[in-house]
Amino acid sequence: MSLLEVRDLRITAGGVDLVRDLSFDVAAGEMLAVVGESGAGKSVTARAVVGLLPAGLRVSGRIRFDGEDLVGAAAYRKLWGRRIAFVPQDALSVLSPVHTIGDQLALAVRSVRGVGRREALARAVAALDRVGIPDAARRARAYPHEFSGGMRQRAVIAMATVNDPDLVVADEPTTALDPTVQARILDLLDSFRERAGTAVVLVTHDLPVAAARADRVLVVYAGRHVESGPAHRVLREPRAPYTAGLVASLPSPHSTSRYLPVLPGTPGSPGPGCAFAPRCPAVVDTCALREPESVEWRDGHRVSCHRLADLPPRTADLFEGITA
Repeated sequence: MSLLEVRDLRITAGGVDLVRDLSFDVAAGEMLAVVGESGAGKSVTARAVVGLLPAGLRVSGRIRFDGEDLVGAAAYRKLWGRRIAFVPQDALSVLSPVHTIGDQLALAVRSVRGVGRREALARAVAALDRVGIPDAARRARAYPHEFSGGMRQRAVIAMATVNDPDLVVADEPTTALDPTVQARILDLLDSFRERAGTAVVLVTHDLPVAAARADRVLVVYAGRHVESGPAHRVLREPRAPYTAGLVASLPSPHSTSRYLPVLPGTPGSPGPGCAFAPRCPAVVDTCALREPESVEWRDGHRVSCHRLADLPPRTADLFEGITA
């Protein structure tokens, strides 16, 4: 049984669908990468999963964690910090500037485990050491502004994982960090999966990271399912034109062209049909009339596309010659 099950998730704001009919599963010890362009609905989906959506957004559908339906704040309150943790894009948004890093981690420990201050601080230092903060006992007495960006992000991961949660949802945890620090943070998430069987939902726009780190990938566009399945298959053999366009736009060492293919147009408000239809090079009349259903292509690889059966074997070829 999956640890996390999301079915027919819909998130609306002012009558507008930000996410519509999105379904996915995550098993214990598995990493699911949620990918797509900015504004695709990745972050709002992640926040819905952990019950941290801003006020004013309405959620429907089903979110089930370890067999229990999560409805309302009370259901989440007993899981936050204990079994479910969230790593935001901006570490400074969750770190208090007037408390030391160690005190903040110790508070996370005490609120869950009910231990004394000394034991909580010891656990906080151990968590900082585990995520690679040098001289953790001394740095625990520092304030967030005394940490570099990479160290702050590691401190937030330490805070999220100090109580050994079963699920970590990480929203662009490596944004604006240099490649070396990015690799360290992703290594940390991998280590928790291997050590404790922690499930990870990784929101990212970095397809190479998703291909290298994730077990499975969920591609979303305008808050709707586009393609999902094993990471190596979805990103190496994409079937949906949108996924193919994302993959084709990546630099390739084998390309002889001076230009990169691009996805034409910009994301807009979806109509009654396929949300990607106005930008799709394979569009037909049906695409504008009704939304495609998610169907299984093969072995857990699902695709939402009216043209699935008659697309070329290498869908990235659809974007050859389309450059900025």
